[in-house]
Amino acid sequence: MSYDRTLEYLNKKRVIYRRGPINDKPTEEFTWGAYYEQGTNECYELFRSSAKITTYKSLRWHLYVLWYLNAGLDQNAFEDIVRHVCDKKNGFITFNVSEQLLQSMMYEVSLKDLEEPPYNKTRKIIFKDNSGLTLNEKLSIVGKMIGRTKKVSESDIYDIMLYMHDLGLKITIKKLAEHFGCTIRTIHRNMSNELKKEKEILNNEL
Repeated sequence: MSYDRTLEYLNKKRVIYRRGPINDKPTEEFTWGAYYEQGTNECYELFRSSAKITTYKSLRWHLYVLWYLNAGLDQNAFEDIVRHVCDKKNGFITFNVSEQLLQSMMYEVSLKDLEEPPYNKTRKIIFKDNSGLTLNEKLSIVGKMIGRTKKVSESDIYDIMLYMHDLGLKITIKKLAEHFGCTIRTIHRNMSNELKKEKEILNNEL
């Protein structure tokens, strides 16, 4: 059985689960958002799309980001949030989490150094939450901005993959190549094994 995600609990508790870059300065700013020519790793946007968490590794990362973004939380408050996210009925994950695993993940995350940001993929284009743009319009902007440079990077591919997924489009190497106006070989060359796995995960969530 599939459950709809319930963000009301996090919002009521004023839990931060999205945050834009705070140190990296954008190359250009627009009414719809900002462009980072060199990319930024400081943009955390949990639960932005309808995609659910499908692996333990991804779940640990999400919990780490929540711990990092909400540094003022005490252990009890964090445990409440973890239990909410790890309850399959609340629509965040696609699998059941045992009490033993839940306790293990909480302990592991609580030991993380909050001075060191969680690993995050590089993003070049960050849209404002109130941009008013449709997903198709966002995808078009991403294509135009990235089209300024001839070189296709992994972060560029990841940006396009996210918006294709949000539009409910199956991500294929051929579609990515068509979007960038390059060869399929170029896409393969610029995709790490991790990004290829991410593509499969996103497609499986459609």
